[in-house]
Amino acid sequence: MKKLVSILCATTLMMATLGGCAGKETPAQTNNETVNEEVVQEASESVTNESATDEEVKEEAASIEETQDETVSSEEASEESDNTEEQAQDAEVIAEGTEESADSVTVRVGSLKGSTTMGLVNLMKDSENGESEGSYEFDMKTQPDEIMAGLVAGNIDIALVPANMASVLYNKTEGGVSLVDINTLGVLYCVTGDETVKSVKDLAGKTVISTGQGASPEYVLRYLLDKNGVTDCNIEFKSEATEIAALLQEDSTKIAVLPQPFVTVATAKNDALSVAFSLTDEWDAVSDGSKLLTGVTVVRNDFLESNPDAVNTFISEHEKSTEKASSDIEGTAALVAEYGIIEKPEIAKKALPECNIVCITGDDAKAALEGYLQVLFDQDPKSVGGNLPGDDFYSFN
Repeated sequence: MKKLVSILCATTLMMATLGGCAGKETPAQTNNETVNEEVVQEASESVTNESATDEEVKEEAASIEETQDETVSSEEASEESDNTEEQAQDAEVIAEGTEESADSVTVRVGSLKGSTTMGLVNLMKDSENGESEGSYEFDMKTQPDEIMAGLVAGNIDIALVPANMASVLYNKTEGGVSLVDINTLGVLYCVTGDETVKSVKDLAGKTVISTGQGASPEYVLRYLLDKNGVTDCNIEFKSEATEIAALLQEDSTKIAVLPQPFVTVATAKNDALSVAFSLTDEWDAVSDGSKLLTGVTVVRNDFLESNPDAVNTFISEHEKSTEKASSDIEGTAALVAEYGIIEKPEIAKKALPECNIVCITGDDAKAALEGYLQVLFDQDPKSVGGNLPGDDFYSFN
């Protein structure tokens, strides 16, 4: 009898312990406890009546344990199934979020106010209207140094810069940028009301106003002066092309080197001004087959490595934008005025055909830029940052 009572007490204690560990009751647990209480009551009555044997009690206790184990196992299996389903749902959400993040990466594009941005305006408008394939933020600057600083700091992902500055950036970042494309060819012209000036040689003993100190305009002009044996030309640099255009408006006898579209702006406002010569023609006359370039596009390599699809999308859309600048001059001119590059659409319409807007990629881009940079390097290594870019600079193309 003592043995039987001990078994019953142990069984009752086991039931109380399991119930306490379970915490909040579930319907399944409540039903199980009801069944267990009935079994215990029956066992107790058997003890009182002394009609149950030790073997019967053992069987009842074993049955209770088996029932409880099955209930717990069922609940654990259910919880494990729920956890697995939740984990799968979480993984699906994470995958969807990652895919969405990759698709919606925003490319920060920096460009200079002028012909390079004129080739971008159609893409800028598509992006603004939500019609572009890629996602972009555009930032137009007036100074090349601002673009360089933004790229080096990581605030700009893709930049349209003067051609020689691409090499300077490559050296400054220790190979941290790559060539994307060439966006403009020669757009530099000598503008003046001085009718004695017809070529670079005629600049001897004169003062020339120019933009682009430390960038392509300065090095191109110095190269041409050197090749033509002109040693006494004084160059005065101004920060912006609009400033030079204003000076020419006041005094048409001044001589200036200006890029398009500011050449057209200046001559449209003053009938006494005209184009004396094209620096591209002068370059072709003295160089050994190299091309005069104005602007190229580069990308930060860390951005390229993480977002190659976004960069390829930009190239495709940049090319379409430049093509539209030639095929839809009127529409593009309206956008050039809208984005504040040129004040009036009619002037922009005249300037666009003279801006040499292109989108040259691949081997053609490499050959053209290598030749141009070699000419500048031979004249002054500092003009390209001290060294010519290695093959890795052209590897993306």
